[in-house]
This record gives sequence, structure tokens and C-alpha cells, in this order.
Amino acid sequence: MDRFEELKAKYQSVLRLIEQKKLRMHNLHLQDNKLFVKASAGTEEQKNAIWNQIKLVDPAYADLTCDIVIDPSMAPPAAAAPAAKTYTVQPGDTLSKLAKQFYGNAGAYMKIFDANKDQLTDPNLIKVGQVLKIPNA
Repeated sequence: MDRFEELKAKYQSVLRLIEQKKLRMHNLHLQDNKLFVKASAGTEEQKNAIWNQIKLVDPAYADLTCDIVIDPSMAPPAAAAPAAKTYTVQPGDTLSKLAKQFYGNAGAYMKIFDANKDQLTDPNLIKVGQVLKIPNA
């Protein structure tokens, strides 16, 4: 087995992780009798995961040159924040009652009031049929 294949076999778990984490591989070859890996990662966490795997294979990694750069354009999209709920006011409702229902704390009624200042001027004046935004807790 030649040196390149030998090193690829040694660092197979690292190469597999690069693929799983969807890093972009730029170079993989033998250079100065070491395995040379150059790749781009979308996040620092992805880069660190690769380095952690390298250290698991060989803490000294004397036979490896690895250059991973961060490319923010490759970062996975951030999860969208859940949309705020809405609630249609029913007879007998108060902001305190809604706060207790949605947050388990009647004292959090100002959170609902603040989210609905476009249609409310007084936390004590809500009307049946109004559709209020209920922000996330």
C-alpha cells in the first residue's frame, strides 16, 4: 500500500466526517510525506468537530497537514423563529387571563399588551373579536 492510501485509511473517520458535515474539500493529496487536507466549513462548530476527530485518531497528527477555513456562505440556514400565535378575544377575556392561559403567569399580561400596541392603547380595554398577537414565552 502506498503512503497516500495508508494515510487515507488512517484518517478515514476524519474524511467521512468531512463528508457528513458537508464541508467542501479542496485538496486531498500527499505532500512532504503527510496527508494534506484543505477544506472549507460553514461554521466554527463544523471545523472544531473535524479537529476533535483528528485528535481522536492521532493526538500528535504528525503525518497530517489540515487547513480548514470558515466560509460563512456554506453555513446551514438558521432555524426560523416560530411565528407568534394569535388569539381572538372572547367574552370575559382579559389580558391577565390570556397571560395565565399562554404563559402560566397572569402578571405577564404586559408582554401581550406590548405586542399589540398597534391596536391597543390601554391593557384594560380589549374588545370581543379582536385578534391579538401572543408572543412566544
